[in-house]
This record gives sequence, C-alpha cells and structure tokens, in this order.
Amino acid sequence: METKVELIKSTKYITSKWSGGTTSELLIYPDDSKYSERNFKWRISSARIEVTTSLFTKLPGITRHIMVTDGLITLEHQDRYEKVLRPFDKDSFMGDWETKSYGKATDFNLMLANDFTGSLQACFIEKDQIIDITINEGRDKNVINVFYALNGNVEIYVDNKKFHIEEKDLLYVTGLFTDEKMIRFVNRSACKIVVIRALIWG
Repeated sequence: METKVELIKSTKYITSKWSGGTTSELLIYPDDSKYSERNFKWRISSARIEVTTSLFTKLPGITRHIMVTDGLITLEHQDRYEKVLRPFDKDSFMGDWETKSYGKATDFNLMLANDFTGSLQACFIEKDQIIDITINEGRDKNVINVFYALNGNVEIYVDNKKFHIEEKDLLYVTGLFTDEKMIRFVNRSACKIVVIRALIWG
C-alpha cells in the first residue's frame, strides 16, 4: 500500500473553550465526525489547563492518553491512583473514570475508541541531528503516525519526499506495511527540538 502523507498547518486547528481552559483539536477520524457527538474513532488535541483544579469530561468507551508538554499537574483517578505529570510524562486511563487534575499545564491528548490502540512518545532531536524512525514497529497491519512539532523546524523525508513542518504543525502518515518502514527527521533549527509522536493501530 502506498504511504499517505498529509501536512496540517497550525492555522487549521479548531480551538474552543472548556471549563478548565482551552483546547485545540488537531486531528479527528473520521473526518466528518464531531467530538461533541462522541462519534469519532480517534482524536488528537492539545489543551491548556488554566485553573488549579479541573474535572475531566467523562468519555465512556474511550481510552485516553495524555502527555504534559509544559507545566506540572497531578491527575487524581478516584479510588484508583494519583500521578504527577511533569513535561513529557504521560498517563493512560479510561474515559469513564472520575478524573481530576490539579495544577496548570499544557498537554497533548490522544483519545481512542475501543477498536483502536495507540501510544504517545516524545522525540528529542538535537541541533543539526538526523534520526530515522521506524513507523510500523514491525506490525503487519494498518498503522497511523502523527508527528507534532512542539517547537522549531524539522524536515521529514517519507519515500524520498521532503516535508517541512514548523512549530505546532503536524504530519499525518498512514499505510499498511508488510516490511519495516522508516522515515528520516532533520533538525533545521538552532536548538534542540521536540516532536510528539502519536502512534495508532486499528
């Protein structure tokens, strides 16, 4: 299957308010699904938590993955556990749990319906560094990779095609791969950059 690649600029994101701050929807699947109707298969967003105590919206049937990108929060899952999240720490939990957060932060979120699995990863790329990333993890099925530039500028090479993403842009890469598939990242910034990777199988 041919690799499908889409570059999405930060100006395309939809930002809205919620009880604890603001959230920007970066990507949702299927394209015509709506978060408000809870009819999505997966959704990627970035939120700003601007109050010291907030209650997470309940999302039955959804697995949530969250990574802090700035600030510090404590997640309290009622009758389960608490976890402190500093930059690039992450947590995974079910959307129907009673969850509160304490502290102010910016986070990156991946929401998955029951027929999808996934994970989040922070990729650190030093100035002038070139790294290769395996995008299918040796799995013989459809795999989706989303790369979000937290800061800086990076060139990404997919099948010898070059894509340039700037701060807060993302690259959406999908395909059904039977052999190992790698793509290349080149840091074109004057500093270390961070690329957040969302990996989704379904």
